[in-house]
Amino acid sequence: VKSAVSKTLGLGIVVGSSLVKLPQVLKIAGAGSAEGISFTSVFLELIAITFSGAYSFRQNFPFSSYGESVFLAVQTGIIALLVLSYSRGKLQALVFGALYAGALYALTNPVITPADVLWYGQASNIPMIILGKMIQIITNFRNGHTGQLSAVTSFLLSLGAIARIFTSIQETGDNVIIMTYVCSSVVNTIIALQVLIYWNSSPLTIKKKTQ
Repeated sequence: VKSAVSKTLGLGIVVGSSLVKLPQVLKIAGAGSAEGISFTSVFLELIAITFSGAYSFRQNFPFSSYGESVFLAVQTGIIALLVLSYSRGKLQALVFGALYAGALYALTNPVITPADVLWYGQASNIPMIILGKMIQIITNFRNGHTGQLSAVTSFLLSLGAIARIFTSIQETGDNVIIMTYVCSSVVNTIIALQVLIYWNSSPLTIKKKTQ
């Protein structure tokens, strides 16, 4: 029964992840601004997602146990491109996109990247996720608002990470992956709580208060 529940939940997470960051993409694109979003945080998250997906793919784990990494990598990559484009220019965004595509090919090619390297990459996800999210948490705290962060995306990422702890235990039994999702659920939940705390705050309202 647990296996069936885990498989169903895993597939649900994969399907849901195909759109989980779309509200964030649309919010940035609609505002024409990435204010309040740390590129460093987004970049570290992208690295973590990419290593996680590549590691699970090369380990031949069931797609239901890591499939969201594929969709999240695409969406996080788009967010990184948008943040770069609005903050540093389109040329840097294009260069970044090309470099990421090359790195992705190298990681998924066993001839180029040994399996041991991917294991260390997966293990390094824990500090990268914590560091990346803490940068965003601190940015939110210092700004007194969450800028262009999407509430829908923040809550779904938190819930998805919590659910992934259960599915990872059932489908992979890999302690590194399990601990990765435990840490991810904690920091994502903190950001989701910040969205609630700063719900009525925005750069405009804060500027008015300081005037």
